[in-house]
Formats: sequence, structure tokens, C-alpha cells
Amino acid sequence: MLKEGADRAALRREGLTAAVIDAAFDVAPGEIFVVMGLSGSGKSTLIRMVNGLLEPTDGTISIDGQDVTHLSKAGLREVRRSKVSMVFQHFALLPHRTVGENAAYPLALRGVNKAEREAKAEEALGMVGLGGWGGSMPDQLSGGMRQRVGLARALAAGTDVMLMDEAFSALDPLIRKEMQDQLLELQAELGKTILFITHDLNEAMRLGDRIAMMRDGRVVQVGTSEEILNEPANDYVAQFVADVDRSRVLSASAVMERPVAVVGPESGPKAAHKLMREHQVSSLLVIGRNRKVSGAVFENDVADAVRRGVDVLPVSDEPVAQVAPETPLAELFADAAASRAPLAVVGEDGRVQGVIPRVTLLSALSVPTTDDADGTTGEGDGPADGEPVLDPAGAK
Repeated sequence: MLKEGADRAALRREGLTAAVIDAAFDVAPGEIFVVMGLSGSGKSTLIRMVNGLLEPTDGTISIDGQDVTHLSKAGLREVRRSKVSMVFQHFALLPHRTVGENAAYPLALRGVNKAEREAKAEEALGMVGLGGWGGSMPDQLSGGMRQRVGLARALAAGTDVMLMDEAFSALDPLIRKEMQDQLLELQAELGKTILFITHDLNEAMRLGDRIAMMRDGRVVQVGTSEEILNEPANDYVAQFVADVDRSRVLSASAVMERPVAVVGPESGPKAAHKLMREHQVSSLLVIGRNRKVSGAVFENDVADAVRRGVDVLPVSDEPVAQVAPETPLAELFADAAASRAPLAVVGEDGRVQGVIPRVTLLSALSVPTTDDADGTTGEGDGPADGEPVLDPAGAK
């Protein structure tokens, strides 16, 4: 038993070594959950406990509701055959067996007949771009291709859970990115539950639905890429993510604001002018009751309409840039530079979910500290609680 609050230094003084301390988290079905940490942080020990190679000294591990912590050897073998498959860092292929035989190996251990396992292996090889390579030997393949065989072997096993221990770290950067793309494509199609171990922060940010940050055997933060970037739990995490390219990790949905300063198509110039003064903005989106964008109005045009006593809202002919919530920030700058109006973030149904003024887009690239770890920037955050919000189809 570990004493509450014990750290590694204290344990070493007692002649003990703790690799993982108080690590508690759940992985949802169909989720890519990434465990991220430097060498010695305990992440590899953690995954070895999940697949039963190491037995924890305390606590439990459940897979699909089954406690696997104290299973017999036969019970563990059954879990590995039917519920969990593994992709290793250094491929772990059998050099004397063909690519097809390697992919089919878990099925052979399960006693699946030859015809069925060969068919499933060929299907899995096709999924990873190795269709037709089943008769080749592993030493005839490049490193990237051999890792694809390892991935195909895990897919052929047909398990719902996949464990990936530094699976791409032995590959060249270009091949590594291709494998990441491949995994994301397969995940979108198959919806596996994946526990992915890595020491590469960019890989973690790119792949993980959620990320667990480990340090000295402890999980110091669990969250999405955006939560870890914008709300680091402590200085260690903040320093760790300081050099991340935020523009390629954060998406439009992470920085968008509530569409508060907007007008409806039936509003008049006076209502638009009043709203511009209250919010100190030079443009407003025109959004109907169906929450769809129909244009934008600009300060000079509105002021001119008010002076002339015009009742019709002077909607500009300039198109309003509309982006999807999942669009990376890096892809928004061209639209933001070309548009005088805020970017409109719209869902698949065309309804507005939020807006991104140019200043908000630029502020999103600044690195938060643990002092402002709530992710606020101090400007452009929308109205405070209780501030009135104009109906998009408000009065003239």
C-alpha cells in the first residue's frame, strides 16, 4: 500500500520504487485515449498492467465491465484473444511467417479455421493499404509497412479494445504522419476503443479524443487537447504545451464566441447602430430566426442610413465567411484577413453556432499561464451574465 501523498523520493528511501501512483481514469467506448509522458513517467508500465503483463500492487483494472486484475493465466489469455489486441513499438512480427500469416496469427491462436482467418487477414491488410502483400515476408517490407502489418494483425483479431504502446515512435516523421492519418481514418470507420501511449505531444494532440498527462508516475491532468492547451492544470503542463502549434490543435469551436452582437433581417439601421455602440464593434452579422446567416452590415453604411432616415437595413453585398466547428485555426486566417465581418461558425444544418472576430482569432494563439488557466483573454469574451441580448429579429 502507498501512503497518501507519497512520492517517488520517499518510496526510494524505503527501498521501494513506484512506477504508477493513483492513476484513475475511464476510457469511453469508441474513444482514442492517449497517455502522454516523458521517459520514466510510468506510461509503459500502465499499459502493461492493462494487458496483464504486470499486476498492480493495489487497485483494479476493468475491461468491458470485467475486473482483469487478478485473473488466472488462462483467464488473461482469453481476454487477450477476445477483447484486447496490442500494437507494439518495434512491430513484433514473426520473421519466419508471411505477412498474411502474421496478420492472421491471433485468429490461429483462437482456433479459427484457415480459410476464415486468411480471409479476415486479407481484409485487414487491405484496410491498412497492404492488399496483395500477404505472401511476402516481413524482411521484404519497409518499417512503415511492417507497422501496418502490426496494425492489420490487431484489426484482424476483431477485438473492441486496442492497446498501442509507442506504436509509431520508431518510424520516420513522414511515415509516422501517414500512420497517424491511417489510424484516424480507420477509427472513423471502425470506432475501436484505443489506449495509445506516446511521448510525443504533437502526436497526442493530433490523435487523442482525450489525453492523460503523466509525470513521475502520477496522472497530473486529463482533458481534451483544447482543455490542456487552454487550461493547464499546473506549471509543468503549461511549460510542456508552451511550444505546441496552437493554430493546428485548436478548432473554430474552441475559440468561437456566442453570437450576441447580431441583428435580424427585419431590424432597422437605428437598432443596428445602437447595438454597434453598445458592443463597440464596426460590423454585425445579420442572422434570421432560423439562425442562418443572411449577410452583414458595417458601421459606415449603418451610420449613413441613420442620417438619411432610411428604415431598411443596409446589408452589404460582401459574402460572410462561414466555417465548420472542427476547422483548425490555421485554416481560418485567410478568411479572417479577407473579411471585414466576423467569421460565422455554422453546423451541418447551416445554423450559426458562434462567431469569431479577428481579434479573438489572434488572441487564441497566445499561451495561457496557470494564472489565467480558465482560458479567458480579457477581451471579446461576450457579455456578462445578465447582459441583455438583442433578438436577431429585433425591433426597428
